[in-house]
Amino acid sequence: MAPAATPATAFAPAAHRRRLALAAAIMGSFVAGVDATVVNVALPAISRDLGGGLAGQQWVSNAYLLALGSLILIGGSLGDVFGERRVFSLGVAGFGVASLLCALAPAIGVLVAARALQGVFGALLTPSALAVIVAAFPAAERGAAIGSWTAWAGIATVVGPFVGGWLIDAASWRWIFLVNLPFVLATLALIHVAVPPHAPTHARRVDWLGATLCAGGLAGPVFALIRQPETGWASASVVLGLASGVVLLTAFVLHERRAADPMLPLGLFGRRNFGAANAETFLIYGGLGITFFLLVLFLQQIAGYDALQAGLATLPTAATMFLLAKRFGRLADRHGPRFFMSGGPLLAAVGVLWLSRMPADPVYATEVLPGLMVFALGLSLTVAPLTAAVLANVDSANAGIASGVNNAVARVGGLLAIAALGAIVSGMFSTQVDDGLRGVPLTPAGQEVVAQAKRQTFAR
Repeated sequence: MAPAATPATAFAPAAHRRRLALAAAIMGSFVAGVDATVVNVALPAISRDLGGGLAGQQWVSNAYLLALGSLILIGGSLGDVFGERRVFSLGVAGFGVASLLCALAPAIGVLVAARALQGVFGALLTPSALAVIVAAFPAAERGAAIGSWTAWAGIATVVGPFVGGWLIDAASWRWIFLVNLPFVLATLALIHVAVPPHAPTHARRVDWLGATLCAGGLAGPVFALIRQPETGWASASVVLGLASGVVLLTAFVLHERRAADPMLPLGLFGRRNFGAANAETFLIYGGLGITFFLLVLFLQQIAGYDALQAGLATLPTAATMFLLAKRFGRLADRHGPRFFMSGGPLLAAVGVLWLSRMPADPVYATEVLPGLMVFALGLSLTVAPLTAAVLANVDSANAGIASGVNNAVARVGGLLAIAALGAIVSGMFSTQVDDGLRGVPLTPAGQEVVAQAKRQTFAR
């Protein structure tokens, strides 16, 4: 009688298993990515149904961002301690449960809490998805796999608003959360079939003190950066958020240097590729955040596009990345990432310069699209090789935390860049207002209106 299949052999053949593992990683991340963007389209409908006003709308979005941003390093670390398969499964399943709670929420406070819970489980599944790819693919094939994962992540940001708008018009905003459930079940089935369990190479304990310091240290700055465009840099919530973040993150680093089983092995930053690639990640995603933030504002508020037209205008960027990211990832596997990590940002910068020359009433085909395509080509050259470079020299025992660091750097880079942009624009706006009103007498009520306008340059 033939011996029963063991867990190590039950997932053969290897090539087919790798493709299914990649599909699981893509699908899990895709669901989280769609939900991160689709909610913004649904905010007016949610407000009409559940109330809560502007503050309620903001926290439906921000509760998710705050939980995800503050816990993503912990999520990556838990994958290394307990195995990426287990943590990825927990993240996907929990995200599905939280999505159901969002869909059934009877009040705005319940919805905000459920969105925060989505962020908690998103912090588990996002870094674990990349760790699954690292575990499944040998180094020579990893760039192409990460390219596919990156391409679908880009598609998620575009598909979300369109699918959300259609579901809201056809049925209800609650369906933007219910539609997650079939994909969650399919992802869990793929994990069961294609992702074998990987026991950690050595026993590790959860660094609870480090996790607490890390969560608090990231939550403060993320909260401050979320609030800054609404309240300004001088507000108490922003100052306290940034200050508490500095104190707690300093304590976190000091603790990690002495911990027997640190949540974040600081030696990772001593590896040249890891440190340099994360620094470039910060700059690239900061530039990406600023570019699309300004482009969408310009198209709607200056060029006269409506929201749907502005969304369609950026579609070629996602389509280009979808078509090219995997190919450039494969080329980086073959030739090394250096050319792509240096040439891609330069090409993207050319695209941004092209976009900066748009007139107030641009012709899309000749004055918007060419710059977008050059920018998209630069991103496609950069993103997959950059992510692969971050993970290239990281052993599988630290793949989760390395992915968590890279994800956290990318998210904070985008938030910080937009917040810094807000400060710059706010300063310019304040100067122009002061110049325009010099010598004009204002009543106390008028002075308060002007002061509020200066504080809330980007307020919705």
